[in-house]
Amino acid sequence: MEFEFFIGIDVSKNELDFAVQQGKCFLFHREIANEPVAINAFIKELGKLPGFKLNQAIFCMEHTGIYNNHSLTCLYKKKARICLEAATQIRNSLGNIRGKNDKIDAMRIAAYAYDKRDRLRLWVPKRDMVQRLAHLAATRLRLITVKKQLRTPLKEHESFSSGKVSRQNLQICSHSLKAIDEDLNRADKAIEQLIQADPELHRLFNLVTSVSGIGKVTAVQIIVATNEFKDINNPKKFACYSGVAPFTDDSGKIIKKARVSHMANKKVKTLLHLSAIVAIQYNADLKQFYQRKVLQEKKNKMSVINAVRNKLILRIFACVNQNRPYEKNYCKLVA
Repeated sequence: MEFEFFIGIDVSKNELDFAVQQGKCFLFHREIANEPVAINAFIKELGKLPGFKLNQAIFCMEHTGIYNNHSLTCLYKKKARICLEAATQIRNSLGNIRGKNDKIDAMRIAAYAYDKRDRLRLWVPKRDMVQRLAHLAATRLRLITVKKQLRTPLKEHESFSSGKVSRQNLQICSHSLKAIDEDLNRADKAIEQLIQADPELHRLFNLVTSVSGIGKVTAVQIIVATNEFKDINNPKKFACYSGVAPFTDDSGKIIKKARVSHMANKKVKTLLHLSAIVAIQYNADLKQFYQRKVLQEKKNKMSVINAVRNKLILRIFACVNQNRPYEKNYCKLVA
């Protein structure tokens, strides 16, 4: 698509900084409150610019979680073109930079949108049910984090403190721990009810969990991360996204071992690691594969576990793309 106006938005909790650029020429900067009323007023102000048409403008911003919500909602209702980019993607494209503030950041985002105008991907909102599922999964994760913050010191006290002190600490926190467990149960039930109520989520959830080793929590995170396998529908792309795919780092005669990248969704990577451990224990094929690689071929354990993670990804995407559950004793038909 051809764009004439490029608007960079630096998003923070309370303010939005807009940098408006027409082609390569910077026009002006404006700082407004991160509120729907202020955003709609600024869009009206843009409409007064000579030659401005909303369908010829691209609004580009960094992904900052819920702080984007007001901007995305207002702009999407106006049918504006939106580009939502990772902060690292924009920062790495700028080369060596010095100094920053909100105005400069907005100008840099506008310049990024102009430079990458031929390769920008327009943002499309996820279905409401998927967004609700993502929020519930995030709430569940926060509850687990709080529970660990309480449980870990209590366990350490049992080993290094007197029995009386450790029992007293456990008694003090017992009500909080019980309340967190009850909240976790409510979160799990809400997630289950949401999946059962939506036919597409229910279908995908059953397909993903049919793969040996993939549990409910991992399945939910994969569905959310891939946007129901719409944004990521290729196993190789998802392996890269989740930090499973190894990359080479060679230069001339220097040949290094291929390693996975640190730029990954660490939450999904952790869940895939746990799934791989379970699959090695309870799936006969993967257990045999692991033992052969580690015991006979003397491969590094973590490298083999990473290969198992990749196998799980391939199986998940095969089930989803072919719309059929995983078969443990599958035999390929020979014509």
